[in-house]
Amino acid sequence: MEKIKLERAVIVEGKYDKIKLESFVDALIIPTNGFGIFKNKEKKEYIKRLSAERGLLIITDSDSAGFLIRNHLKSFVDLSLIKNCYVPGIKGKEARKEKESKEGLLGVEGLSREIILQALNKCGAFEEVRKTDADRRKFSSVDLFNLGLTGTEGSAERKKEFLRKLNLPEYLSNKALLDYLNTCDEEIIKDII
Repeated sequence: MEKIKLERAVIVEGKYDKIKLESFVDALIIPTNGFGIFKNKEKKEYIKRLSAERGLLIITDSDSAGFLIRNHLKSFVDLSLIKNCYVPGIKGKEARKEKESKEGLLGVEGLSREIILQALNKCGAFEEVRKTDADRRKFSSVDLFNLGLTGTEGSAERKKEFLRKLNLPEYLSNKALLDYLNTCDEEIIKDII
């Protein structure tokens, strides 16, 4: 089976996530070693350098730990160089583990190739020609309000349903949702909005 080539450096949480992706993706894949990234200055500098050279694609688990790691990465890398890939929060347990994770969700390593490819496609990882900011529609918090996803009665439930339709984790903050909407393949969200 031919591997899918990605130009961006791919950042994942752990070595098993890396092994999973390497089975069907041809890219430079860097594991953060979980929370190890918080104290590893050398790896942070390496990731910063890679982001400037080729851009980053961040794909972490859909649990709270995955979001902490993702947000930490976003704290020291230029946000314009990051493409966020969100995998859905699917209940389950990885085969190699004795018990499920604290939140009961599969990590990247436990997801099927098809689910990961769908997430990569949704975030625009396969775009050959990168759209400029001028070409891309920009979503704002006003759009979320106008869609009834924030600030109105029942907005929390509508936002959860919206995230489900996009197959995104329910932990997504409004800011992360806007980041996603502003960088993902516009065709994916056209029918939902």
